[in-house]
Amino acid sequence: MSTPKKIMITNMSSKGQIVIPNEFRKSLGLNSGTPLAVFTDGSVILLRPIEMPNIGDFGRLLKESKNAAKKAGLKRSDIKSTIKRARNESRS
Repeated sequence: MSTPKKIMITNMSSKGQIVIPNEFRKSLGLNSGTPLAVFTDGSVILLRPIEMPNIGDFGRLLKESKNAAKKAGLKRSDIKSTIKRARNESRS
């Protein structure tokens, strides 16, 4: 782990809430409602902003997956039966 560039002290509320100092929020571009992933190794807590996926990327991936399925000769019925089989296996 690299040496921190700046350290500030904050407190945790009775509900487990913490305040991220304004200076850190500004420098990281964090706003109210920014989703954060929380990690721990048992002694250190790490907060990391989660970047929301670009909807354009999703559309591109969907198009690529449809083309790959078509090229492989898959039909909707193949996908439906595979999902049904996987669900049945997970229940047993």
